[in-house]
Amino acid sequence: MGICINNFSKILNWRPPNNWLEIKTIDLHTEGEPLRMIIEGYPTLPGKTILEKRKFAKNKFDNIRRALILEPRGHSDMYGAIITEPVTREADIGVIFIHNDGYSTGCGHAVIAITKALVETGYIKKNEPETMLRMDVPSGHIISYARVVDNEVKSVRFINVPSFVQELNGVININDYQDISYDIAFGGAFYAIVSAEELDLECKPSNINKIINIGMEIKNAISNKVDVSHPFDKELNFLYGTIFIDKASSKEYHSKNVCVFANGEVDRSPTGTGVSARIAVHYARNEIALGTPITIESIIGSTFTVRAIEKTKIGKYDAVIPEVQGSANIIGQNSFWIDPQDKNGQGFILK
Repeated sequence: MGICINNFSKILNWRPPNNWLEIKTIDLHTEGEPLRMIIEGYPTLPGKTILEKRKFAKNKFDNIRRALILEPRGHSDMYGAIITEPVTREADIGVIFIHNDGYSTGCGHAVIAITKALVETGYIKKNEPETMLRMDVPSGHIISYARVVDNEVKSVRFINVPSFVQELNGVININDYQDISYDIAFGGAFYAIVSAEELDLECKPSNINKIINIGMEIKNAISNKVDVSHPFDKELNFLYGTIFIDKASSKEYHSKNVCVFANGEVDRSPTGTGVSARIAVHYARNEIALGTPITIESIIGSTFTVRAIEKTKIGKYDAVIPEVQGSANIIGQNSFWIDPQDKNGQGFILK
């Protein structure tokens, strides 16, 4: 005999004790990269800027990040977003990005997923052919556009913050590799960009552990050697990850982009802020003209399309404004309960 689903009504209607914390989320993925979007239950964050709210979250409520992102509710490659009220008059929402090691400054895949969720569910009224959403994030102000066809969000493009190159053709040594050439660029976060071919490293899923180990070695070595510097905000002054550029699997794609960030996370998407940093490098080298789109592949074969839509200046740096396009899917709605007496349920990482 099959199980009668009605027998589970007591389980579904059960409520935890009042001293447990309940957090509600919408879960999505953007081209394979997860996004846990916190929509209810997170405490109000004071602050006049998103960076101030981010600092308060880090100092006072980091236990919630750990509980939702790490095991047993998440995993070492989980990613999340805290939705807050906006801090500028133009914005619809504010966003704080979270991962296995803390808080990032920008995240393109999260912008795409959040736009998909808010427009698809009707939180933001749908308009065809495009619906605009404005959000305040730690790295600045983002404008995104959901492409709506027959009342369904098919893809999302967003206009990123000014992206620029801090260093071209730097050289670093690590344990097993000497004279590695790298570039450092900002696309919402700072990245070290290296050639996988130079390292004889094939960026495929079966090489994931090697990719992580080399990526973290390069990140740590450059962090110890170079002071990355955003012209306007010292809170952005850290190297977020290493990007490996590899050959794409198809001639229709420009290249492959594999990003190792935070505490050894690997982005399943091509990385929105990462391809923004990439387009700044290509433009600085006169390899790509303004307005020319390129499609960049991820480690699992998904893609983002990016182009530099205009040039600008940010402090002493020549910069470009990137536009990034991709798609996301809603995969679930969750109510997570955090029992203060559950030691292992507070979050741990095993890798």
